[in-house]
Amino acid sequence: MANVTRIKAKDDGPKNKAEKSEDAEVTRKVTVKAKNSENKKVRAKEAAAAKKAAKAEKKAEKAAAKEGKKVFFLFRPFVAAGRYVRDSFREVRQVRWPDRKATWKMTLSVVIYVLIIAAVIMLLDALFTFIFNQLLTIN
Repeated sequence: MANVTRIKAKDDGPKNKAEKSEDAEVTRKVTVKAKNSENKKVRAKEAAAAKKAAKAEKKAEKAAAKEGKKVFFLFRPFVAAGRYVRDSFREVRQVRWPDRKATWKMTLSVVIYVLIIAAVIMLLDALFTFIFNQLLTIN
C-alpha cells in the first residue's frame, strides 16, 4: 500500500523556520499514521484469513462427523424432510423482498393479465359454442 502524506498548499514558501518545521512535523505524523493504519489493515486481513481457515476446518470436521453417522433406514424420510425444511428457510432468508409500492404494481399487473386471459377464454368458449350449435342444428 502507498504511504499517504498530507501536504499543505500555500502561495509562497515558508517565511521562517518555525513554519517550515510545523509542515515537516505534520508530514511526519501523517506518515507514521499511514504506516500504522497499513499495519492494522495487514493485521486485520491476517486475522480474517485465520478466522476463515478455522471456520473451514470446523466445517470439514462436521462434514466428516456427519459422514460417519448412518441413519436407520426407517428414519431417512424424516431426515430428508427436516433437511428440506431447513434449506427452505435458508433460501427464504436470502430473498430480497420488494417494498410496498413494487408489491402493489406487481399485484395490479397480475390482476390485469388474469382479466385479459379470462376475457379471451370466454370469447373462445362463446365462439366454439356458437360453431357447435350451428353444426348440430344443420340436420
